[in-house]
Amino acid sequence: MIKIKIISSKETYSVRQPVLRAGKPIESCLFDGDDLETTKHFGLYFDENLVGVVSVFENKSNNFHDEYQMQIRGMAVLEEYQKKGLGNFLINQTEEYAKFQNASLLWFNARETAVAFYEKLNYTIIGSAFEIQNIGIHYVMYKHL
Repeated sequence: MIKIKIISSKETYSVRQPVLRAGKPIESCLFDGDDLETTKHFGLYFDENLVGVVSVFENKSNNFHDEYQMQIRGMAVLEEYQKKGLGNFLINQTEEYAKFQNASLLWFNARETAVAFYEKLNYTIIGSAFEIQNIGIHYVMYKHL
């Protein structure tokens, strides 16, 4: 059974660390803005186990002119649960939440390895590839809601 719940930023660490910060200290899982009142963290549970997370921030990118934008950060599904459609559930939840908040655009920095996943969900790359130090090559991707 699959369930999505709002969770705390600290609860995201058990998925963020092995997927997004492998080999790095647990403190590297704390993102700027994680604990703002306007930030929401969603946890995807499969048979009562937390296996996926995504965080949504109120954050405006200069790449876009939309007045109210939201940024996705920390999207991760544990490796053994990937390629089962669970990431789609998380992104769909994020989009519904952003629409409910009246955001007109979702954007994020996608790892090079995740671009194809997001393209299947109708997200588009804007600009050129860039490197986030100690993390890897990324692209800014977005979708109008």
